[in-house]
Parts: sequence; structure tokens; C-alpha cells
Amino acid sequence: MLFPYARARVHDYLEHHADDPGVRADVALLRAEHAAESSRTPDLPPWNPEAYVYWLMDRDRKSTGLKALQGRIWEAGYRAGELKGKGEVYPDVRPALVRWRDAGKKIAIFSSGSVQAQRNLFENTIAGDLSQFLSGYFDTTTGPKREAASYRHIAAALDQKTHEMLFVSDVPAFQLYVDIGPGVVTELPQARQTIECEDRPPDDE
Repeated sequence: MLFPYARARVHDYLEHHADDPGVRADVALLRAEHAAESSRTPDLPPWNPEAYVYWLMDRDRKSTGLKALQGRIWEAGYRAGELKGKGEVYPDVRPALVRWRDAGKKIAIFSSGSVQAQRNLFENTIAGDLSQFLSGYFDTTTGPKREAASYRHIAAALDQKTHEMLFVSDVPAFQLYVDIGPGVVTELPQARQTIECEDRPPDDE
């Protein structure tokens, strides 16, 4: 529902918010991404923000500019009451979040979706507003999900050491395991299944 909603409103949103500083920043980022595309990239359209957004959507590209723009469109939809659906979560999600919060654990999200989109999703679920359980939101402005440095940035932002944290990810964990160390990344290669890593001893930092 969310992605078709955003796609159908790209033209009007860009037109009506052309002077919005946030939208202007998104368009500038999209233009830089477009300029960085190889001239040999198949079917790359000449620079036009709307055309480039559709091109990125069609290829499911994890573009920071695109994700930020989608988040703004969804936020406008929620505020206007046009987006009323509740995101589905597994029944054990809320009880787990409550348990972890009550145990004093910090819970944060790292997603290719923008921070604003993450907030919208967690505030509107069939299990109620889950945003109250989260200590932080991180998107690709933090860095790529496949680079260890991104996870170090997240640890620093949460005032934690990487060996004190457990990262649960849907990306292959091997290289992150090598770069950061065991006990940091738990991979989810299939829904509801995990690969557990051994505990990492504290470092000397």
C-alpha cells in the first residue's frame, strides 16, 4: 500500500513542495546520485527528478534521496488521514519490545527506509504505537548496511561499544563478522530463523 501510494503522488508532491527546504535537499541528493550513475547504465533517463524517481522505484534501488522523499510523502498521507492502514507485525513483537525495554536494553532500527518512514511505520501498527520502545532510528545517511563502519557509527550514537550490542540483519553477515567480530551480527537469511554467533570478549578500547 505505501509504495504505490508514494508513486502515485510523486508528481504532485514535487510540484507543490518545490520550495520546501527538505524537498530541495532530497532533489539535490537525487541529482548527485543521478550524476554518479554510469553513462552505460541501461535506460537511465536524462536528469529530471520525477523521471529519475520512477526509474529508481522500478529497480528497487536503495537510494537515500528516494527513501527520504518517500518518507515525506507518507508522512503527508498520514497527516491528511489518507493513510489509515496499520502495519502488520508478528504477535510476539510487542511483548518482546516490552521485555527488552523493561530489562534496560536499548532498541534501535537501521533501515534503508528514511528515519521519517521508520517513525511512521512504528507509530502505526496493528500492535499499536511501537515507537515508544525505540531509542534510535538510523537510515542510509549513517552509511551502507553492508559496511562495518555504519555499525560502528550506530554504536557510537547510542553510546555503546560494538561488543555490547547485537545487530540483527537481513544482509549476509560474514564480512561484518570479520570486520567487527563475533557476537555482533545475527543474520536472518529466512523469516523467523536466526544464526547465532559466539559471544565476543570485550576489547581494550
